[in-house]
Amino acid sequence: MNKITVAILLVLFSAACSTTGSGSGSGSGQGAQQAVSAQPAENEQRQRAKVHSELGSLYMLDGRSAIALEEARIALSADSNYAPAYNLLGLIHMVLNEPKLAEENFEKAMRLAPGDPEISNNFGWFLCQNGREQRSISYFMAAAKNPLYTAPTKPYTNAGVCSVRLKDDKAAENYLMTALRLSPTNTQALFWLADIAYRQGRHAEARQWTTDIEKMMEPTAEVIWLVLRIERKLGNREAEARYATQLRRRFPGSPEQRLLAQGQFE
Repeated sequence: MNKITVAILLVLFSAACSTTGSGSGSGSGQGAQQAVSAQPAENEQRQRAKVHSELGSLYMLDGRSAIALEEARIALSADSNYAPAYNLLGLIHMVLNEPKLAEENFEKAMRLAPGDPEISNNFGWFLCQNGREQRSISYFMAAAKNPLYTAPTKPYTNAGVCSVRLKDDKAAENYLMTALRLSPTNTQALFWLADIAYRQGRHAEARQWTTDIEKMMEPTAEVIWLVLRIERKLGNREAEARYATQLRRRFPGSPEQRLLAQGQFE
């Protein structure tokens, strides 16, 4: 998957994967911190910082990084201690492929709000994307087990993806299954469970996971390519040809379409 796309989908808003209610961690939640971005503003400066950080997040999702950067700076001019603004800067610099600046801003956000589950999740994803997958897991778990975090499916999904990168499929499946229990419509978790099952030769199971994805969303190039290869392994030539046609028609020039043209199925 495209690195920037995954960073945005898994880290920032992942609306299709979010849940409501308390997190899955055990215990009473004593000492747990709600995400600062979810807390009401305590004064006019904090309210201004909150509004501009939220605007910046929306601009970033829309691909307008320069405007998002300016919104984050306006937020910090209103309240220089507003952790979500530094978190937003971290995400923006990550998208702009500026890892040094991204890390500096994530660390500032963590210092200002060390128990913030949203920031922990995002910093974990940064670490995972920059070769520190093992270290990232502890940040995902800190976010996931915070009983005040309203979207624990996200860090469990991210932990699963990073475990795949670590070639630890067993741990990855455990994290992804937990993410799916928390949110049965979590298509990212479904995709990676299908990917693991495919690589392990459990092709019928992999096909069931992708069938669930297709019921919930218009499949992406990544999903179509995975389904095509699953059908190929299952010997369903007609279905394989149908997905090949769909990939060529809907995603010409995509990395997946190029692999198909080159016959690189593995």
